[in-house]
Amino acid sequence: MWSQERIRDLVTRQRRYFRSGQTLDLDCRIAQLRRLKQAVLAREQEITAALAADLGRSEVEGYLCDVGPIIAEINECIHGLRRWAKPELHFSGLSCFPSTVTRVYKMPYGVCLIISPFNFPFLLSLGVLAAAIAGGNTAILKVSSKSAHSTEVLKRLIADTFPDNYVALVDGGHEIADLLLEARFDKLFYTGSPKVGVHVMEAAAKHLTPVTLELGGENGNWAIVRKDADLRDAARKLVFFKLLNCGQICINVNQVAVAEEIAPAFLEALRAELKRQIGNDPVRSPEYPCLITQAAWDRCAAEAEQYRDRILVGGSGDRETRKYAPTVIYPVRIDEPIVQHELFAPLLPVVPFRDDEVDALLETVADREHGLALYLFTKDMAWAKKVMSTQQYGGGCVNEVCVHQTVKGVPFGGVGHSGMGAYHGEWGFREFTHPSTVLFGRTHGNLSLREHPYAGKAGDWKLKLLRLMER
Repeated sequence: MWSQERIRDLVTRQRRYFRSGQTLDLDCRIAQLRRLKQAVLAREQEITAALAADLGRSEVEGYLCDVGPIIAEINECIHGLRRWAKPELHFSGLSCFPSTVTRVYKMPYGVCLIISPFNFPFLLSLGVLAAAIAGGNTAILKVSSKSAHSTEVLKRLIADTFPDNYVALVDGGHEIADLLLEARFDKLFYTGSPKVGVHVMEAAAKHLTPVTLELGGENGNWAIVRKDADLRDAARKLVFFKLLNCGQICINVNQVAVAEEIAPAFLEALRAELKRQIGNDPVRSPEYPCLITQAAWDRCAAEAEQYRDRILVGGSGDRETRKYAPTVIYPVRIDEPIVQHELFAPLLPVVPFRDDEVDALLETVADREHGLALYLFTKDMAWAKKVMSTQQYGGGCVNEVCVHQTVKGVPFGGVGHSGMGAYHGEWGFREFTHPSTVLFGRTHGNLSLREHPYAGKAGDWKLKLLRLMER
């Protein structure tokens, strides 16, 4: 059982190990990343079995959403680390003469706390850990108590791969998380809800600890389907995404706004795609995932019941297996409660709008808290580019869903209520390092421009030279 004293001792030992300097060596970091990769590959079957037990995921979905992306993330860190970590060389500038050289070192923060959620228990813990290791840090993982089978596999994986004064895993509920937050860390990385994100920031503020937050977005993520969209393609991709992990994804589509001119055709396309992809009885399909707990199932069922008269597809489930059918609700007004909070469930409210009033729709979206993702379906690329370059959101796609976060070399992160900071690849390395600027001075040939006197003729010529150099 974890106690405050035991946690304090673990943090102290990790800080002592960090200060030994062993994590600064790039060869050491790459070796540890390779150890992590081999540990994941060796336990692939355990991982997918745990995901099936916790979330009802099939082996393919387990690999698609957790195992594969972890390996890709580790590989990117291994291949890019030497380039990312190389100190930047800058010319110091005339005002610093006779110094000519300034370097920017990418320094690790130290002891990091990574708090991960239940929905992707391996990816959102080990994927972040890869960035922390690449940055030269030590780390303590706090994983979700809801995904118990995955936690057991993670405990064995971490304990068998790393000494706990380098990487350790702490399990338990919210009370253990609070004990961890009372300790002083050098960096906090939290993935979860905005509500808990506020709590994490409050705790970090007591120690002035830098924080990265990856949040779902308080008002959820919008998909907008214009009247010129390829409806079959849009429906196909939206159905795939809503089925994935039973809707329990921070970048998932929370609600779809559909031009009313094509709404009937789009809804028919949704019906057809649901039948094609998951069959007539998804609740009994072995491929369809489940909600994480019966409490989550109850919340989903209760919310669907409030819109019982507008359910077009779905609206039923099995509480024992925690499966609830993908449920399409139409029509839903833009001011109704179901489209003003994150659902994290297989419910899909559909909001009709007039296509020529799409700007008003975007104004309403912009007035709410910023989402983690935005998805547009249209053939009008000029409009799409304008929207994507002017709205505020974490990331997104045009005529696609979710795959933007799999592209190598690009950041993933939110803004406002959907988070702060970004990671994946080099961006993750940056998130776990501090850029330290160091100027290398010289002991001979120093100019006296910056020194007194500042008055009289000396001041006059110094001012002229300073103005000239700063042009």
